[in-house]
Amino acid sequence: MRIGFAFTGAGHLLNESVQVAEKLAKNHEVTVFISGAAEEVLKMYGLYDCVVRLTGGKYRELATDSNQKFSYPITGRLSIGKYDLLIVSPATANTVAKIVNGIADTLVTNAVAQAGKGAVKTFMVPVDIHPGPVDTVLPSKMEMSKCQNCDECIAAVTCPEGAIIPHDEIDLTKCVGCGLCRNSCPYNAICEGKIITIYMRDIDIRNTEKLSSIDDIQIFENPFDILEFI
Repeated sequence: MRIGFAFTGAGHLLNESVQVAEKLAKNHEVTVFISGAAEEVLKMYGLYDCVVRLTGGKYRELATDSNQKFSYPITGRLSIGKYDLLIVSPATANTVAKIVNGIADTLVTNAVAQAGKGAVKTFMVPVDIHPGPVDTVLPSKMEMSKCQNCDECIAAVTCPEGAIIPHDEIDLTKCVGCGLCRNSCPYNAICEGKIITIYMRDIDIRNTEKLSSIDDIQIFENPFDILEFI
């Protein structure tokens, strides 16, 4: 099969989505679509290089908001049926809201719109699907309760991206999730993978419900569920 796999800027279910993309790329031609936010978030979680390794060659390209500019020419392939399937996982509330309101002003939302015009089935994994609390995983974080305010912050010195602000926080726009800061701090003041609870907004849940009424869009709760349909 020829598959378009789109990532948006959600941390929730991101690792699972990358694992599914890796599995599919072994037996199918997978073109990766990455939104501007997804590019940043994939790097925060140390997953960007994993996604890049999936690409290379015709119909295995890496398409981003930046390299596709404003007209997103690569999505034209979807409108003329060059792909068998488009997957959007994870899909943020922002992406879902745009799709249900017919807005296609990003690479991923435009890909969904063009897939609809080309009668290409779209599988989506929205992160806001059920009301109530949801546990999600954070990228790297500085634990101030453990920070000893060292005169020279070893973690900051070790970080190759200059993402550590000593005695304060991590600049996640620079972080690439390499883990060197975590491993170098003698006081374990930097953690990754911390689980927090967030609460779904009613408006986001309603927008997700509207997705199922759009032709050729199918909703999944977990990206691994998609594998059963392929």
